[in-house]
Amino acid sequence: MSLPNWNAALPNLNGTNAELARYESSVEAEITRVVQACANSSADYSAATGELWHRIGEAVRGGKRARPRLVKLGYDAFSPPRNQAPSELPGDGDRVVLLGCAFELLHTSLLMHDDVIDRDFTRRGRPTLSATYRNQAVAAGKSLSEAEHTGHSAAIIAGDLLLSAAISMAARAGRSLAQATAIETSFQRAIHQAGAGELEDLLYSLESSPATVHQVLHMEELKTASYSFKFPLQAGALLAGATVADAEALAVVGGQLGLAYQLIDDVLGTFGDPDETGKSVDSDLREGKSTILTALAAAQPAFRGSLTMLRTQSPAISSVRSVLEAADAEGLARELADDLCEDALDSARQLGLPPTVSEQLHSFAAHIVARGA
Repeated sequence: MSLPNWNAALPNLNGTNAELARYESSVEAEITRVVQACANSSADYSAATGELWHRIGEAVRGGKRARPRLVKLGYDAFSPPRNQAPSELPGDGDRVVLLGCAFELLHTSLLMHDDVIDRDFTRRGRPTLSATYRNQAVAAGKSLSEAEHTGHSAAIIAGDLLLSAAISMAARAGRSLAQATAIETSFQRAIHQAGAGELEDLLYSLESSPATVHQVLHMEELKTASYSFKFPLQAGALLAGATVADAEALAVVGGQLGLAYQLIDDVLGTFGDPDETGKSVDSDLREGKSTILTALAAAQPAFRGSLTMLRTQSPAISSVRSVLEAADAEGLARELADDLCEDALDSARQLGLPPTVSEQLHSFAAHIVARGA
């Protein structure tokens, strides 16, 4: 189950376009500056690493910048009055931009490692960084297995370099603030929980029976919802000066929205339109992944035995899909995502957030349950 790339994941947030455009422009400029600086400095001691950073820059380019937007949304939820400029560090730029960039670089790092875990060489129809190095090795006369090992190895190195840069940016964003330690803890928890979720996903695929609904929900919250929604909102709120308790309350909202997003991602990964989603509808079934669909179907006695039997064989994908359809797994998953979004909005109403922030959370929720890609 690949991490979502969110090329079509976010709604158009009316009334915030001009401010958001300025913020996103600053995020793009900072990411470009950091990648170029890393390329230049590493080239002094390793031409190959300088070239790797240039290729990392290509991988980072594009996307909807979902996580930076959520950092800013968390900041706006508790930001000081408009006549008080956010604190800045000389030469470091705006703290909100730095923190948004940190989460974006973390995301790209995790994507590169996820491609290795899933043995993928394409993402959203484009060759990955690992594919570039694989092809380079093939051109040098290496066997396909050796070339694929080269590609995956380069992706691991690139992901590690990005992770280091992300941690550094998050630390700079919070430096000298009263909440600096809390911001650092939030960012570290995002990393640790993403790793924990990835590990649980991997180990569940080895089991003879699908994971339970509770297990899948916990795994998907760790793997995707936490670093993609929960902690960007929490860290942004802390950056604005929110108390740890208030930031944690906003994080709960983000965790519920992020989990709903991943449930719909599971649905689209099996029943979506590949032309719209840019992803195969067979890979999760072929690899025996435990998703909310298999968990909901296995929770029903009439289908549990069939799913267990299919996991111990090499069934036709159509057989697994037929079981999921008979169990109405898609309908149940969408209903669960609806409930999570409603719970998130109920939680948000208790926080007394600024109207513009509440509107944006509603837009996220509406987009999550209605999206087709």
